Amino acid sequence: MSVVERARRVLPGGNTRTTLFVPPHPPYAVRGEGAIVTDHTGHRVIDCNNNYTSLIHGHARPEVLEAAFEAARSGTAFGLPTASEVALAEHVRDRTGIEQWRFCNSGTEAVLMLLRAARAYTGRELIVRFEGSYHGTGDAVVSPGAPGVVPGSVLVLPQNDLPALRAAMRDHGDRVAAVLIDLMPNRAGLTPADPAYVAELDALTRQHGALLAVDEVITFRLHEGGLHQRYGIRPDLVSVGKVIGGGFPVGAVGGRAEVLSPFDPQTPDGVSWGGTFSANPVTMSAGLTALRLFGPAEIAELNRRGDELRSRLRDAGVAVRGSGSLLRLMAADTTKLWWSLYERGVLAGTNGLLALSTAMTPAHLDHIADAVIATLRSGSAEHR
Repeated sequence: MSVVERARRVLPGGNTRTTLFVPPHPPYAVRGEGAIVTDHTGHRVIDCNNNYTSLIHGHARPEVLEAAFEAARSGTAFGLPTASEVALAEHVRDRTGIEQWRFCNSGTEAVLMLLRAARAYTGRELIVRFEGSYHGTGDAVVSPGAPGVVPGSVLVLPQNDLPALRAAMRDHGDRVAAVLIDLMPNRAGLTPADPAYVAELDALTRQHGALLAVDEVITFRLHEGGLHQRYGIRPDLVSVGKVIGGGFPVGAVGGRAEVLSPFDPQTPDGVSWGGTFSANPVTMSAGLTALRLFGPAEIAELNRRGDELRSRLRDAGVAVRGSGSLLRLMAADTTKLWWSLYERGVLAGTNGLLALSTAMTPAHLDHIADAVIATLRSGSAEHR
């Protein structure tokens, strides 16, 4: 019996993550090494998915693995805090300037923790977010019409629409706990937010006593301190994940000490938030090593490579968006696009996302460009 047949017997649709499904079924990964993934059929591909942007150094970077192994040798998880979470918190504080941090196990958890922090600190209930942005799978940030989701106290606005933002804050500003924004949302096509819009959003939140919250789970890789630093804003809260875990499950919330104070266990009527594997030493140690290997020089170089690849694709007539090491191919039929690229040796996101890693060589990038251009010229994917 094949792995596909076995999977369909025990997993709905044959896998656990909806975002990985491509009909009739996705291949199953067997091995990852550097920039290359091998599937269950023996087919090898350059990994431009990188577990949806999280593997900034590709697969099995020796220094990251050694940090994880060394931590695991002393114990994988404890019913006590460890110095490893202190070290990672100090590192992200120093590179972002954001005072305090709390760790969890995914970007979804980080966003849920961020929303809880905003409501606990402000005493308000309403959250404002924007259409087309993905903030994980929590009910509060999923479309109210989605199956199984109960409508909550969330107001959804079109992004970059200043009149709508002004009207919403005029009518509801005194009820808003936080405005949550992704400055370059993947699901919305990796279109960067308009700087003038972000500046006004920043001003409006201050004016109405609401918190400005930035979701950096994907975009943190684009700047040493997160994409928000390019916009010159100082958010009250940020959610982070993906690259800060070194390939292991991770999420984090950062914020002003005052805003995160409800999480202090000594605070009367504070927020109680656990998590059995939150801040486990394996993730903390691997994440710290991965970030130390991805400083300003490495960030600038990977962003340069992404910009060059995007320029090359555009010159060939490819509809592509994004910034730096994140690219989004805009195709009408993403399933055809995905399979065409996969057959040509490139693993993309199921929505056309390409996320570069430091493991990629110039030869890898040439192969990626050739595969995308060949797919376009073959008619396997039409522009959207």
